Amino acid sequence: MDPRIEDLHRRRARVLEGGGEARARRQHEAGKGTARERIRTLLDPDTFVELDAFARHRGTAFGLDKADLPADGVVAGYGTIDGRVVYVFADDFTVFGGTLGETHAKKITKVMDLAVRTGAPVIGLLDSGGARIQEGVVGLNGFGEIFRMNTRASGVVPQISVIMGPCAGGAVYSPALTDLVLMVDGTSQMFITGPQVIKTVTGEDVTLEALGGSAAHAAKSGVCHLTAPTEGEALALVRRVLAYLPSNNLASSPAAAPAAPDPAYAARLNEVVPAEPTRPYDVRDVILGLVDQGSLLEIQPAFARNLVTAFARLDGRAVAVVANQPRVLAGCLDIDASDKLARFVRLADAFHLPILTFVDTPGYLPGVSQEHGGIIRHGAKILYAYSEATSPRVTVIVRKAYGGAYLAMCSRSLGADQVLAFPTAEIAVMGPEGAAEIIFRDAIKSADDPVQSRAEHIAEYRQQFANPYVAASIGLVDMVVEPAETRALLEAALTALSTVRASGVARKHGNIPL
Repeated sequence: MDPRIEDLHRRRARVLEGGGEARARRQHEAGKGTARERIRTLLDPDTFVELDAFARHRGTAFGLDKADLPADGVVAGYGTIDGRVVYVFADDFTVFGGTLGETHAKKITKVMDLAVRTGAPVIGLLDSGGARIQEGVVGLNGFGEIFRMNTRASGVVPQISVIMGPCAGGAVYSPALTDLVLMVDGTSQMFITGPQVIKTVTGEDVTLEALGGSAAHAAKSGVCHLTAPTEGEALALVRRVLAYLPSNNLASSPAAAPAAPDPAYAARLNEVVPAEPTRPYDVRDVILGLVDQGSLLEIQPAFARNLVTAFARLDGRAVAVVANQPRVLAGCLDIDASDKLARFVRLADAFHLPILTFVDTPGYLPGVSQEHGGIIRHGAKILYAYSEATSPRVTVIVRKAYGGAYLAMCSRSLGADQVLAFPTAEIAVMGPEGAAEIIFRDAIKSADDPVQSRAEHIAEYRQQFANPYVAASIGLVDMVVEPAETRALLEAALTALSTVRASGVARKHGNIPL
């Protein structure tokens, strides 16, 4: 054999070894895979093509000139998922802790640039000790270049980050700039400053898991969109998420075989929403009665639980679902729900997914903490996101739709293409109880039986105003529909709106109230 070919084989073998058997074993003992194992699990079998396998760092300080760092601590390239091309990079924790230096960063930005230019999703599998301090500022510069590429790719191709180990300091901002962040329970953490620094600066005692584990970011910070108990399940979730998203902003989402809704939910659609307007119920029971069986994938299920955001399918077509959740805070909109909703709507609109909105909210959550926390600013994000959207938008008013919250939840006023309402819908400036107290205050005070008088006036207001027919009479509601017939009407609406075109005044960009 030609010595040059033998040399190639030797070099390839060294790259594939990564940090060696001992370090790979430590990964396995910690419940983690190696970079290449993760990529094999994520992609279709035998489709990975590695780029820059022989890339080498240029650092010379602190012994780096003698350091052997196969692939410079990151495996990068492309392959397919369900036959669609995707670009992927995976930190190799077995090589210098997966730390990021100049060459490591250039490998990542190269695949990101290729993803943007070819119109393919990019997936990052993160497991790194952060910046390579031995390379100094060039490592920091590498992070900056990655952030810029994240921003360039935003809204052009789907970007998904899977946190599969530590992700600290400046490194956390790259996943935060991507569309979706997944974490593995027990083995992944994200934080700007670690427990030791926090203890020194603030005196707070906190564990690594409590500070930056998957539970904290899924339920409290909202940084994490989905969690999984194992790495394999996390990577399977990535494949599932991508099934709803197009490869880029000019492509269509992958089609699936149409399926009927779950019969257990569809059969009782007409009974799901309680007759009593104050009685809670699970809005997912309505959604599951309408979308294709087995297609609902809730996004950020543990964060801002008063609002449901999810991908689903309707007659095989991928859709984005937004719904108030009456089981939590009566479905009120608060600061966290506003952020969750606005970001999800903008994600769906960036990739032209139809947006289905189910409305049952008495309004924005009252309270000093909400006002001082900026509910005005955060709530305005919803208005901006829906008003800016050009994807097909269909709204179903299920029950309560009061005041500013009615407007915010993709009303006709904000540009909804079609608005349906159940007979249980109550569309008004405010709830009947509060309205009656104001409008009929004198009559109630002077009545022989104020309690009875109040009840009668509440019923009068509800009959005259808090119903869908006033809005329907002036075109703000297109149809008042029976819940059981809603699916067929949604299918028809999405077909009719599939050719909707964007229009508007040319501008550089708007100024969303961040």
